[in-house]
Amino acid sequence: MVTGGTGFTGSHTVQAFVDAGHEVRLLVRSREKVRAVFQRRGIEIPESDLIVGDIVDRQCVEETMKGCDAVFHAAALVDLRKSMADRVLETNARGVDLVVGGAVTRGLPSIVYVSSLSVFFTPGCGPLHPELPIAPAATAYAQSKADAEHAIRKWQADGAPIHASYPCGIIGPDDPGMTDANNALYSFFADTGIITSGGFQIVDVRDLAQVHLRLLEHPPEPARYAAAGEMLSWKETYELLDDITGVRVIRRPRIGGPALRALGSVGDLVKRVVDFSFPLTRDSMEYATRWPGASGARTTEELGVSFRPSSETYRDTLRWMFDEGHLQAKHVGRIAEANSPQPR
Repeated sequence: MVTGGTGFTGSHTVQAFVDAGHEVRLLVRSREKVRAVFQRRGIEIPESDLIVGDIVDRQCVEETMKGCDAVFHAAALVDLRKSMADRVLETNARGVDLVVGGAVTRGLPSIVYVSSLSVFFTPGCGPLHPELPIAPAATAYAQSKADAEHAIRKWQADGAPIHASYPCGIIGPDDPGMTDANNALYSFFADTGIITSGGFQIVDVRDLAQVHLRLLEHPPEPARYAAAGEMLSWKETYELLDDITGVRVIRRPRIGGPALRALGSVGDLVKRVVDFSFPLTRDSMEYATRWPGASGARTTEELGVSFRPSSETYRDTLRWMFDEGHLQAKHVGRIAEANSPQPR
């Protein structure tokens, strides 16, 4: 059983499962989106394995789970608007309870849950890893992930075979919806980039999918693994992008971490009057300016998943963004030239 299968992480994970010979049943909101996402990948999901419904609907969840011997749960409501806070908390808590809790109750031997390294982040902390205490949260979505992590750990402590992944910023090609980290990469070229403290740590979505495949096939015992590529400062990130494309389209002003965090606090105040989903929050600015990094070395050693270099991930993602019309030739330079028809 798969939730979130038409999303960025979920769709790549479904592909990894199918390529490895597993059968999947998807709980989805739209059959049309399933076709749009998977037909271009050459994947046909049988109609009998598509259940249209919602993760908060017990009957839909139970119908989808019936006959399955494993669960992969990636679905969550992500919305930063203050007016949506209660709904985010309720939806994500009920989804974890029905999907993960339901799988625990049924005694399924493999339950894969997608968490986030951010659930361990506190300003000024050291490198992140999955055995750290769960940090306090400042937004409803972050609180929903922290609440889920408390539930996951309780089930794991009781011996439930929940295998959790903890990714950092997820980047890669073939994104059905331009998710947060890919949208940030797009903005570096189309809008602006800022050099500040901290840095931008990514994991390739294709590598993350392989982590999930290994977790699906993991022995039936609790497990927690980080999914993280190399940590680069903001300056190193932009220099790498310049080297890949051969162009530098926009200015990248230097703004100190304290100033950006102050702007985030202003954003929090503004949200009380004008509700908006743009991630100008104190929370997001803390991540941007104080991210301490994490290591995927144990994941590589124990699961056998190597995290590809950031240069490969960025190059493939920019090529996809150009092919899909998100970025223009002036933005991606050498990548566009490499894709141009060669004269005979």
